[in-house]
Order: sequence, then structure tokens, then C-alpha cells
Amino acid sequence: MSVSEPEPMSRGTALAYAIGLPLALLALVFGPVGRLDWPPGWVFIAFVVVAFAASALILWRINPIIYRARSRFQPGTKHWDKILLWLMLPAMVAEIPLATLDAGRLFWSAVPFPIVVLGYALLGAGIALSTWAQAVNRFFEPGVRIQRERGQHVITSGPYAIVRHPGYVSALMIFAGLALALASWWALVPAAWASALLILRTHWEDALLHAELEGYADYARRTRFRLVPGIW
Repeated sequence: MSVSEPEPMSRGTALAYAIGLPLALLALVFGPVGRLDWPPGWVFIAFVVVAFAASALILWRINPIIYRARSRFQPGTKHWDKILLWLMLPAMVAEIPLATLDAGRLFWSAVPFPIVVLGYALLGAGIALSTWAQAVNRFFEPGVRIQRERGQHVITSGPYAIVRHPGYVSALMIFAGLALALASWWALVPAAWASALLILRTHWEDALLHAELEGYADYARRTRFRLVPGIW
């Protein structure tokens, strides 16, 4: 069976990402605060930029095809998955500006410093786990589908030997970590909404893989838990 990989991202698109994402992060962090002289915002941006840059360098060396796979939603992405993602997207976008509005301007929350440290720990661990999952799984795409043209098969190494959906575990950690690192209890509200939809997505994707991906049912019998060992 021949394998067809996704088309690479165009130079224009790559440049737009390289310029647009940092500018968007600056706007999301400092726009609600209304000023640039807010040190927690710069600490947060520095942490995020360094963590994701390290992740990108690791993946470029270990699994560079991941950039093609994750550059866009590929044909065959399930319609229900697109609906779930559109429901998640507003919460994901709103979390950072809500947190900075709270912590940097309106001061609704009083988050103890150890909780902020916990937030950064969750954020860093989530990025690290996502990097690990993408490093061993060349089929790690943004949308849910069966990648027959790429010869998709079950991945059982790395974090996939522990839980069946480590990428979603990392996303849950990042959602919670963002709110706590920015010292906002209120930002946990959109984080909780996005997390609930992600858990539903996990359930539906797992059912699809059971039904359509050869070998997945056997893998699921060996690796019993979707997200949390001993629980679910």
C-alpha cells in the first residue's frame, strides 16, 4: 500500500504563523490589562515562548513530519469533531485574556503564590507530555479521522503505553495550568468548558478507533485507560 503524506505548509503560511502567533499572544496577555508594564505577563510570555520553542526544536529533530500533519485539518476529518472544536475554540481563546483581565486589572481573584507555581508546573508538564506524544506518533493530527492514505496504525510506545490518549491529557493540563499560572480562578471556567468537551471528544474518538482502526481493540484491552490510569 502506497503512503501519501500531507502537503507541507507553504512559506507564506509558515511566516504568518511565525509572526502572527507571538503578536496574538502579546495582544491576548496585555490587551485586557491595558498596559505593558505588568511583570507577570512578561514572565508568562517568556515561559510559554521558551517551552514551545524547545518543543518545536525537539520535534523538528525527532519527528519533522508532524509539522505537515498538524499544519491544517486534513480531508476526512469527522464532522462531529469540527463541531466540537468550534465549541471549544471560544473557550480556548478566551482563557488567557480573561485571566489577565482578572489578575492584571480587575483583581477578582486572590490566588496564592504556590498555586501559581503549580500552574506553571502543570503548563510545563503538559507541553512536555504533548511533545513526547507527538515525538512517537506521526499520526498526531489536529482533527479526528482514520488516516488510511498515511498507513495509520496503532502507536503503543512512549506515553501511549500508559494511557490511550496522552495528547488529550496534556491539553487538560495546559488548560488548567494557563489559568493558575496567570493567577485567575475565573479563567478556570472556560478551561473547564474546554476540558469537558475534550473528554467527550476522547470518548467519541476512542469509539471510532475501536470500530475502524485495525488492532486498536487489542491495544485497548492491554492499555485499559483513556486518560487517567486507574480511573478512566
